[in-house]
Amino acid sequence: MTTSDRPAARVVCVDGQGRVLLMRWRDAVSGRVFWEPPGGGIDSGEGPLEAARRELAEETGLPGDAVIDMWVPVARDYHWLGVHYVKVEPFYLARFPGTPPVTPAALTHEEVDTFLGHAWHTLDEIAALDDAVEPPTLTEVVRLLRDPPTDLGRP
Repeated sequence: MTTSDRPAARVVCVDGQGRVLLMRWRDAVSGRVFWEPPGGGIDSGEGPLEAARRELAEETGLPGDAVIDMWVPVARDYHWLGVHYVKVEPFYLARFPGTPPVTPAALTHEEVDTFLGHAWHTLDEIAALDDAVEPPTLTEVVRLLRDPPTDLGRP
């Protein structure tokens, strides 16, 4: 198994009811099913905020400009398609006044084969999910982004 620290960025989307958008995936190698916020790899020459906005639009069809330039660093240690990822990713915030429809707009071939759907969840629902949640500290990450301390991750 290989290990990677490929840079990535994620987006915590919060709707008008305070629910969080999670994407559901199935790892084709391990069979593991899990939920996580939209996001993905940072392309060459792209900054983390740009990547977060692009990934949000691609994976959900939601407008990338909804992503606020505010983030928290999140330690990640997980396996995906036979690769072990160990890194720190910025998690950004996007707020929506209602509950916008989610329509993946540009999933990669790999994502099409592993994507199981999406749902908006309350924090209590996230804590009670049968499938794993990535990162395991997601509820704390959401709380930090929704109610940020004054010195939170602004470049």
